[in-house]
Amino acid sequence: MLQRKLKKRIYILTLLFIATSCQSQTRKTDVNKIVGGPCEGCEAVFEYGDKKLFSIDTLPDFKKTEPKLKLIGTVFKKDGKTPAENVILYIYQTNREGIYPKKGDEKGWAKRHGYIRGWIKTNKKGKYTFYTFRPGAYPNGAEPEHIHVTVKELNTNEYYIDEFVFNDDPLLKKTERENLEKRGGSGISVPVMENGILTVHRNIILGQNIPNYE
Repeated sequence: MLQRKLKKRIYILTLLFIATSCQSQTRKTDVNKIVGGPCEGCEAVFEYGDKKLFSIDTLPDFKKTEPKLKLIGTVFKKDGKTPAENVILYIYQTNREGIYPKKGDEKGWAKRHGYIRGWIKTNKKGKYTFYTFRPGAYPNGAEPEHIHVTVKELNTNEYYIDEFVFNDDPLLKKTERENLEKRGGSGISVPVMENGILTVHRNIILGQNIPNYE
C-alpha cells in the first residue's frame, strides 16, 4: 500500500515537472521573439540623447535645401482606427546628391545614417510631422529616392516599416512597387503642394504586415 502511494506521488511530481518545463519553454520563446524580425540599425531610434521629443521635428539642412518636404500623418493602433500616442518615429535620408552626409564627429549609427535624421513622439491624436526635403537617389541609381523609417512603440521592440518613396520617381518601377512589403501600410507617397510646401500624407498602422506582431 505504501509502495503504491509512493509511486503515485512520483508520477504526479513527474507530470508537474513536465508541465512546468513546457510552460517555461513557451514563455522563453515568447520573450525572445523579435517583432518585425532582424533590423540592422533600428536601435538608432534611441539615439536622440537628451533631446525632448514632440510630435513635430525639423531635420538638418531643411532651410537651405529644395525642394522642401513636409511629412504628416496619423499613427494608428493595429485596428487602424485608434490613434496611437507616445510612439517614436525615427527617420533618416540622403542629401540631394544621394549621400548620407557626415560632419566627422558622428557616433553610433550616425556613422552610417549621417546627420540628416530626426525623431518625433506622437501626440494624443497620434499625429506626427517632419519638415525635411526630398532626398536624392543613390549615385549609382540602384534604388529609388527614399526615406527610412523606424518605429518604437510602448512594450514592443523597435522595427522598421516601409520607406517613404515617391510615386513620380522614375526609378520606382513596376518590379519595385510589387516587391514593397507594405509594413505599416504603403509607403508610396504623392507629394502635393500645400501652403507653399510639398506635403506627403501618410498614415501608419502599427503591426500591419509586421512579422511576430501580436
